[in-house]
Amino acid sequence: MTRSVSILAVLAAAVAGLGLGAYWLTASSGEAELQTSVSVSEAMAGDTTGYRRATAPRAFTFPEDYGPHPGYKTEWWYVTGTLSGPDATPYGYELTIFRTGLTPPDEAPDSPPAGWRTNQLYLAHFAVTDGATEEFHAFERFQRGGAGLAGAQSSPFRVWLDDWSMTGPDSSAFPLRLRAQQEGIGIDLALRPTKPRVLQGDRGLSQKGPGGGNASYYYSYTRLATEGTLVLSGDTLSVTGNSWMDREWSTSALGPDQEGWDWFSLQLDDGRDLMYYQLRRTDGTPSRFSEGVIVGPDGATQTLDRSDVSVEVLETWTSPDGTHTYPVDWTLRVPDEDIDLRITPLFPDQELDVSVRYWEGFVRVKGSATGRGYVEMTGYGDSPGSPVS
Repeated sequence: MTRSVSILAVLAAAVAGLGLGAYWLTASSGEAELQTSVSVSEAMAGDTTGYRRATAPRAFTFPEDYGPHPGYKTEWWYVTGTLSGPDATPYGYELTIFRTGLTPPDEAPDSPPAGWRTNQLYLAHFAVTDGATEEFHAFERFQRGGAGLAGAQSSPFRVWLDDWSMTGPDSSAFPLRLRAQQEGIGIDLALRPTKPRVLQGDRGLSQKGPGGGNASYYYSYTRLATEGTLVLSGDTLSVTGNSWMDREWSTSALGPDQEGWDWFSLQLDDGRDLMYYQLRRTDGTPSRFSEGVIVGPDGATQTLDRSDVSVEVLETWTSPDGTHTYPVDWTLRVPDEDIDLRITPLFPDQELDVSVRYWEGFVRVKGSATGRGYVEMTGYGDSPGSPVS
């Protein structure tokens, strides 16, 4: 079968991802290499007519909310983690699977999808940060949600794209098993929550911009004890560490004055976890919709808004082709909580050069507390004059 890719839109991420997560929409009949890259603002400008929108807090129910929400245009299962090998060498990983609707629910066929017919598309990113060699490995796959090639279900929990997968037992997502492998790089990990689920924003409603519906339903597991194996160039290592999982679904877009975001997910050695995403306006200033949370050792939460947090960029790094410049050294302060952190990457080159280019990587934390975490950054260098802080 010939395989061709046509970019309809790409929903980023993210984001989080970013962690907050990223929104991507791409059409594909299989895995393929894209010949172009689009900006986050372009990717998130698609038509959202006919889809459900996140407009008010809702009751979360499980196992249903582990699984897919096809009435909304997009969603993601987003996992990052920091690991240590037998000799304490640091490693990091990202495995993210995105679902997006190609047509609104009321335009979908009356009968259930069968065979190759589907109105769902899946995109996945898999990356590994090798602290021993300071090498970064990143991969991207696309697949239609038909013929068993990709999909999502709540019970038993399973989200997959080809042989990349997240699975859980019966009606629970945990212990969550992650498996992915490509070009001699792979993971096989088991994740178990050590803290309760966190509902982000207003009881799980996370507002991203002005107007009703520019929001997502968003929950996180901020500390997941992780163990398993990591494959690097054919060598298999036993690893342990902590992971972070974000789940979001929405029919939303960046506002006209927003161009990207910086998403911090930090696991501190004193038992606290800190998430903060800073949505960036086109003039480089933070959006008032930036927000976050502090999760205590016992799982108690405290929400953060834009006025609670300050982020200062200390250094930047430019991609080898000279087109994208990212912050790679920050101070993050929450004065009311006596938090004053210096955040630096394990090494600077952790950019995913995929259909939407972004930086997502392992960071170390020192200052008023120590720890590890992940940072995701989108929208840098996508257009002339893009700010770097």
